[in-house]
Amino acid sequence: MTSLRVTMIVLFGLLLIPACSNPASDQPKATTSEAAPPSSPPSAQGEKYLVTPDNSKIEFVGSKVTGSHNGSFGKFSGTINFAGQPEKSSVAITIDMNSVSANDPKLTEHLKTADFFDVAKYPQATFESTEIKPGGDKGATHTVTGNLQMHGVTKSITFPATIVVSPGAVTLDSTFSINRKDFGISYAGAADNLIRDEVVLTLKVRGMKSS
Repeated sequence: MTSLRVTMIVLFGLLLIPACSNPASDQPKATTSEAAPPSSPPSAQGEKYLVTPDNSKIEFVGSKVTGSHNGSFGKFSGTINFAGQPEKSSVAITIDMNSVSANDPKLTEHLKTADFFDVAKYPQATFESTEIKPGGDKGATHTVTGNLQMHGVTKSITFPATIVVSPGAVTLDSTFSINRKDFGISYAGAADNLIRDEVVLTLKVRGMKSS
């Protein structure tokens, strides 16, 4: 009877808590599958465009029953190998997971623990594109597929992106949701304030032509 009473109290409490809207509900969902084989090496004629925190941003939004939190990664590096057009090009990015930051200092430290990213064990995440195709969801110019390695798990993800080529720069902008549990991040949160599985990622990648 005691356990039943506790369960009823928790359920009743959940009904009284006004649920916040899910930030991922109106965003494209990334398709996740088994890791794809590496793509063929980029063309030798490709030009390198450097990606750094000075010109790019990697941001995310996670949510739970009562609200959401914004976060970002402050340290990362990457290269866009541009071979004349996006479909023949590739992108690779490495993220320092210890550089994660949220809009709550306590959450920032919690994200670094084994409940979430476990940065002591998995200090880096990487993304390497395997295919870029023209056309994408919700008006995106392209669809990008690549291997995302995070938290010791490697999966192929596919997401829409808008890619723009201009003199001296290549930009890639994308916002999509991804299921954190696909990468072994399954911490549920408090019983009366459960964490949603979907996390919204926003990529603002600016590749600047290397000198």
